Amino acid sequence: PPDFSMSASPDASLPVQPAKLAAALGWLADGARSAARSQDVLEQLCVRLVECGLPLWRVAVFVRTLHPLLMGRGFVWRPDHEVEVGEAPFQLLDDTTFLASPVQKIYLTGEAIRRRLADPDCPDDFPFLNELRADNVTDYLALPLNFTNGEIHVATFTTRQPGGFSENHVAALEAIGPPLSRVAEVRALRVTAISLLDAYVGHKAGEHILAGRIRRGDVERIRAVIWLSDMRGFTRRADAMAPASLIETLNLFFDNLVPPIESEGGEVLKFMGDGLLAIFRISESADADEACSRALRAAKAAQTNIAALTGASPGEGVEPLRFGLALHLGEALYGNIGAGTRLDFTCIGPSVNRAARLEKVASRLGRTVVASAAFARHRPEEFIALGDFELAGFREPEKVFGLRDELG
Repeated sequence: PPDFSMSASPDASLPVQPAKLAAALGWLADGARSAARSQDVLEQLCVRLVECGLPLWRVAVFVRTLHPLLMGRGFVWRPDHEVEVGEAPFQLLDDTTFLASPVQKIYLTGEAIRRRLADPDCPDDFPFLNELRADNVTDYLALPLNFTNGEIHVATFTTRQPGGFSENHVAALEAIGPPLSRVAEVRALRVTAISLLDAYVGHKAGEHILAGRIRRGDVERIRAVIWLSDMRGFTRRADAMAPASLIETLNLFFDNLVPPIESEGGEVLKFMGDGLLAIFRISESADADEACSRALRAAKAAQTNIAALTGASPGEGVEPLRFGLALHLGEALYGNIGAGTRLDFTCIGPSVNRAARLEKVASRLGRTVVASAAFARHRPEEFIALGDFELAGFREPEKVFGLRDELG
């Protein structure tokens, strides 16, 4: 760190303690390993900096991330408060307040910004500064956090100390910047990996992958309710609609199926065009009756959601959104399947194939939800037998069941 052996400037009453600052820098350089979470890193860092003699009132770190819904996350520390963690949606990028903020300017320029609010000649070039003055802030310092891939993120520091930060205080904060950037980058990379795995393979499958289940053939046998659904009339819809409208419709469709599945503890494993494969695991803590009940609640919620969209589909002359769903209970292989370095984390096996064939029966009968005998026996009050049907690829006919309250 810089030489802090000189006394503090006359405008600040707290000198920087070099040994404690060196310890804080060493802690960061070692990866801040005592902090389990990102907010813990900021909490422990700020406590150390205060102990070094820095008169901090509010410290914030803003880190952009790769996430389908979020532009980034913010962490805010104040003395005697828990660190606040906030998520910023992409809409923030169009917000006029954000566009006029020091954070946005640092994103664009990569240059530090300091505003000594106690100085009567301090420029009022950011509306945000008026809020700081109202909070009796005397000094504001915003530093770029430069990641090794060229990305720029931001850390900001404020004080209520009369006279603001001394030059030694500023030098100490600037010395913190590079090791804080390295720690923030490592943590951000893990968050990004988790976010992308959650988005593309699902949360539980992502946990398996991060835990090292990445070799082809790493599979386990599970018992689960298999959910296999697709949109009715998709081929006609695709032929009649512009590509952009078709994608919008697919997204709208899945927006009304996926949340009910996930809210009931299901895992969405795969989108196959207009089709969706999901599972509701049966484990020691969740028996078959419970898994079937959760899957059926999700199915009924999806029915309600899709029914509410009648007439909302884009494109003139296109039929309302409808879907078919098959529910089956059985065993499946769950894990990595593919070729070489191109793998898919999914479920396969006769149970999945049976569910796919049952979904075709639902289409043939004009039913929204059908179930196998293995599923229906766990919710007998909800289903009626529809008959025995031949399923392609299976030797024996399958007794198929439909919801009692659904017209055939």
